[in-house]
Amino acid sequence: MLYRRLGSTGLKLSVLSLGSWVTYHNQVDAKAAVEMMAAAYDAGVNFFDNAEGYAAGRSEEVMVAALKTLAWPRLNYVVSTKFYWGLQSEGVNGKNTLNRKYLMQAIDGSLQRMGLEHIDIVYCHRPDPQTPVEETARAMSDIISQGKALYWGTSEWPAKAIRAAWDAAERHGWHKPVVEQPQYNLFARYRVEREYASLCDRLGLGLTTWSPLASGLLTGKYTGGVPDGSRGAMENMAFLREGLTHPAKNAAVKQLEPIAAELGGSVAQLALAWAAANPRVTSVITGASKLAQLQSNLGALELLDKLTPAVRKRIDKLTKGVAD
Repeated sequence: MLYRRLGSTGLKLSVLSLGSWVTYHNQVDAKAAVEMMAAAYDAGVNFFDNAEGYAAGRSEEVMVAALKTLAWPRLNYVVSTKFYWGLQSEGVNGKNTLNRKYLMQAIDGSLQRMGLEHIDIVYCHRPDPQTPVEETARAMSDIISQGKALYWGTSEWPAKAIRAAWDAAERHGWHKPVVEQPQYNLFARYRVEREYASLCDRLGLGLTTWSPLASGLLTGKYTGGVPDGSRGAMENMAFLREGLTHPAKNAAVKQLEPIAAELGGSVAQLALAWAAANPRVTSVITGASKLAQLQSNLGALELLDKLTPAVRKRIDKLTKGVAD
């Protein structure tokens, strides 16, 4: 396993990590989580990503049940969660917001569900244009000052909003945001490669990226439609189907197959290695509903050294035309 510093911090994360979106509670119970988290940990994975909004809090509960069974030393793993969506059963100040009232209660709720004294990284899951960014930045800083979290960051925020939060923290001496969690894959590139570049280079912002396989599109499973049992077939994931069956993107996936085969891997492993090869990316968050899938994803590390400039140029030629 390779480890990279989270931006300008001293915290080191595994370059491949394991997330729980879609899978935990919905497809993965505590027993399966134990099996997969143990396999990931044995392979060197030390970062496990979650969110309050995943399965309305039940994803956090599945993960902590697994952590209790595994009983790893607390220093040996990093856990994150994210706030914004709420649990959807709360009132107007309990969902789709980043106001101080919500954030100060959300951290307590996650700590209670996860049975932890602190959460290592907490993210603001989406921007909230209705709450002053200084209010949000101060609340997140206070969460860290109170010892309830160690680092804070954002997810899918515009660069301008991240900079505003960073500047507010700088002015007031608050804890600054140190990480952004954006989507990043062969078909979703702009934010990581263009919008966030100066934030990473000038402010030392770290990136923990999600959806490296474009919700499964880059596995090749959707080249013939939406198969039963796949993420795209799930009713609560119906919003993904149009993108998963995109003709031009699926055609590009088919054309990537020979390149992956030349390197001794699958298209999915190629896509994961490609995302991890970006030096601005601290960790690529992977997902898995089965142990075999996780093990295959971890095999992407073997392709990293094979992604020469010539290979990357071939990949770009096939995918940039259909990327954002």
